[in-house]
Amino acid sequence: MLPYGRQSIDERDIEGVLDVLRGEWLTTGPAVDAFERELTAWTGGVPCVSVTSGTAALHTAYAAAGVGAGDEVVTSPITFVATASTAVMLGARVVFADVEEDTANLDPDAVEAVIGPRTRAVTAVDYAGHPAEYDVLRKIASRAGAVLVADAAHSVGSRYHDRPVGTLADLTTFSFFPTKTITTAEGGAVATADVELLRRARRFRNHGLVRDPGELRDPDEGGWHQEVHAFGLNYRLPDMLCALGVSQLRRLGQFRERRARLVERYNEALRGLSGLRLPTRRPHADPAWHLYSVGVLGGRRREVYERMRAAGIGVQVNYLPAYRHPVFADMGYRRGMCPVAEEFYARQLSLPLFPALTDSEQDRVVEALHAILG
Repeated sequence: MLPYGRQSIDERDIEGVLDVLRGEWLTTGPAVDAFERELTAWTGGVPCVSVTSGTAALHTAYAAAGVGAGDEVVTSPITFVATASTAVMLGARVVFADVEEDTANLDPDAVEAVIGPRTRAVTAVDYAGHPAEYDVLRKIASRAGAVLVADAAHSVGSRYHDRPVGTLADLTTFSFFPTKTITTAEGGAVATADVELLRRARRFRNHGLVRDPGELRDPDEGGWHQEVHAFGLNYRLPDMLCALGVSQLRRLGQFRERRARLVERYNEALRGLSGLRLPTRRPHADPAWHLYSVGVLGGRRREVYERMRAAGIGVQVNYLPAYRHPVFADMGYRRGMCPVAEEFYARQLSLPLFPALTDSEQDRVVEALHAILG
């Protein structure tokens, strides 16, 4: 089966991990600092906090922003469920706003319609790697006194109006799952230029521990003393995975170029194919494409999915609108509340896209699609 996404690992990645295993530190060591520094080269110098997953990054970002009981978080339904569930787990109510018809990103007009006095955060999702409309969303969030969060799980290395993802929101979260543009096996990060948000994020990922003598409430307890002033979790990313991340980040430019070339080849080969809608790229966006997301028209998405899979081509659907998961249905959310998102989901299909995908393998995908839809 040709997968829709796959990690790209080479000997440099392996040697980086082995160097850590031969050394003194398996966790909270120098590779963590090195990975966070390397990541800032892609976030416009905005400091980063590494964590154990993209889900942990969202949880950490919301906690740093003070999201809690009585608050509302406005976000997109076209996302993996963690964008919403981590806010709910902190006690907030999630308000889903509809998406733009062309990009499937959060629609600023829809946000404007649902934002209110309880809104603590507006969380955009860079679907498929295409940045959301952050300049407009920032104005809306600022008027409401809310923080702007970028769920950039798909978009590390992307740019918006020639500014890198990581500089566009108050808090930006990344995911480094194996199918993403770079991987640490499991892992994620939070980026923020706000000193206080950064401090809170760092504490939250380490149980909330306070060690700075100037901040201890009982500084005379002893040299060993540490305190918890607010609860956190163990979301520390170990040195082995950070070493893998350092090696991967040094090839992010190459990964971006290969993904862009594959997207161009898909566009050239599939343009004009009846019954298929190709992905959109706005002029001011430079996506680091995570997904090649097409729309299958005429109600044929399931047929195409099943026939492609039967042909050994691992297409995927990304995503079921988050509020349609039973856990949200049990809380009173109902189908149809975001009609553009529903229509997008009904036709969405992701084709294989990863740096090691060969031209001949891609041609096989194209030929199969032409055979089904042509």
